[in-house]
Amino acid sequence: MVTPAALVPGPQGASILWPWLLAGVVVLTLGAGATAWWLARRRRARAEASQDADGVTWVANSSYLAQVPAFAAWVRRYRTLQVVGLVGLLVALVGVGAVAARPVETDVVVDRLGTRDIVLCLDVSGSMTAYDGEILKVYSELVDNFEGERIALSIFNSTSRTVFPLTDDYTLVKEQLAAGVAAFDKDPSTLDFTREGDEKDILEYLTYTAGTLANESAASLIGDGLANCALQFDEEATERSRSIILATDNYVAGEPIYTLEQAAALVASRDITLHGIYGGSDLYAGTPEEVEYRDVVEAGGGLYFLAGDPQAVEGMVEDVVAQQAVELDASPEVIVTDLPTLWFLVGTAGAALLLVVAWRLRE
Repeated sequence: MVTPAALVPGPQGASILWPWLLAGVVVLTLGAGATAWWLARRRRARAEASQDADGVTWVANSSYLAQVPAFAAWVRRYRTLQVVGLVGLLVALVGVGAVAARPVETDVVVDRLGTRDIVLCLDVSGSMTAYDGEILKVYSELVDNFEGERIALSIFNSTSRTVFPLTDDYTLVKEQLAAGVAAFDKDPSTLDFTREGDEKDILEYLTYTAGTLANESAASLIGDGLANCALQFDEEATERSRSIILATDNYVAGEPIYTLEQAAALVASRDITLHGIYGGSDLYAGTPEEVEYRDVVEAGGGLYFLAGDPQAVEGMVEDVVAQQAVELDASPEVIVTDLPTLWFLVGTAGAALLLVVAWRLRE
């Protein structure tokens, strides 16, 4: 007996689920045909014997009928129709029997359960709005390369909002990332409620960033935002690898609870790898904020890129994948798909042929 674990994933080919039923139909059909032939022959023999006993009435000068072309053609056509009718009956019975026996196609599917959790952590403070749309596009490119991983997105300014928790629903993920790209498509500082056409863009931006500025006395609290992202993962112990991809310009305006270094220490204590994308202009590369950000990320073993670096997506994907190369195999699932169409058409063709022959014989 083949156990599910021993099944090889992939198509297993076409087969008949209940072949004994088809064999039974064929045997019964042949048996019924042989019985009918034997009974007909017996009746004919009895009729001939009865005629011999009672006397046969012979019609004089009738032997020439067999030589008449029209009569001979009629006899040939009649016998041909009988043979064709018998073939149609057999085809119809075989088709019906095959459908009843369930022709199927079997496929063994083994889902791969990704063992990686990735939290996308985005600074949406005023100094980042010009870059957030492009960074969200980078996040979207990352998601395109994942399969089975769980993804979350948390955005922050002075406070944080979870856009979506860890999920492998990539349709939801792509929709929310696209909504973010649309929200940051225009710089909010250039929009005006009194200007026609700007209301929709402003509302789109405010809706997406709602909940990120509850503390109006501060802004861009990087450490607090990163600490909140670290809390997006499951609390219990797990074998799943954990990564945070943080995008910020590291420009702090206020007094955070966590500094960037303290938040990075919290991330490391929870066995999370921190990757960084610098969201500011390349002109700010080498500033104290940018250098501090780079040093913190690289000290934890993470990758660091500028937002416009074309190697950002490829590098992060390779690193995230390398963290946990082992995937969990789900139990093999055997999918059986019925394929009655062909045999149904065969049975229908046989029945149609039988009906046509019966109609012609009546004529």
